[in-house]
Amino acid sequence: MAEPMLLRDRAANGVATLRLNRPEVHNAFNGALIAELTEALRELDADAAVRAVVLAANGPSFSAGADLQWMRRMAGYSTLENEADARALADLMRTLDRLAKPTVAVVQGAAFGGGVGLVACCDIALAADHATFALSEVRLGLIPAVISPYVMGAIGARAARRYFLTGERFDAAEARRLGLVQEVVPAVDLPQTLGRILTMLAQGGPVAQAAAKRLIADLAGRPLDDGLVEDTAKRIARIRAGEEGRDGVSAFLEKRKPGWIPRE
Repeated sequence: MAEPMLLRDRAANGVATLRLNRPEVHNAFNGALIAELTEALRELDADAAVRAVVLAANGPSFSAGADLQWMRRMAGYSTLENEADARALADLMRTLDRLAKPTVAVVQGAAFGGGVGLVACCDIALAADHATFALSEVRLGLIPAVISPYVMGAIGARAARRYFLTGERFDAAEARRLGLVQEVVPAVDLPQTLGRILTMLAQGGPVAQAAAKRLIADLAGRPLDDGLVEDTAKRIARIRAGEEGRDGVSAFLEKRKPGWIPRE
């Protein structure tokens, strides 16, 4: 029986882990893995018991991006078939990017092409200090089209001009400098660092976190005008008057834990 391409784990604390499991091809994704990962993310997003989603991988690499054997077969398909296939990958990236739950990527090894896209779509990214990254599509005569909005959102247009065009590899320290990842630690420290991040995420209200993610997505690139000021005022008014907001403020004043933190 073949090993599953995607491993799913649910912890008692509400943390769900999705682990890419194609180490023999450096966790490159094909159509089946794209569909399975998209479905899994949607299921977790709809599950109120899930507080955070971790994206990880088995083997020495995080993800080499698209499976080249699969891409070679796709090149022989019709334009419409190719467009439909590309939309499936675009849908995966958008689903991960727009997930209402906090998302954390744990990059234990190389992340290339679409693998970089997965990292850029997560809210928080941790990397082992030996991890390497590359947007190497041009070296295959391709472009990083589907992942470009998310990667450019993480590293900016200026850095994209270099790394989209050269296809060169860069290390974890450079990835942190660019903003692609936020923390770089020795590989043995990744579990401890992840645990610390998840502990901090558990302190926030889930409704507030979802609203904060929506706030960031909606405000990015908008001009600071009267409409934006009014929009932000309405958002804080709604969240402040909501059940979670009222409980959070009361809990702070009463020196108790808010309702979303389990009692010990």
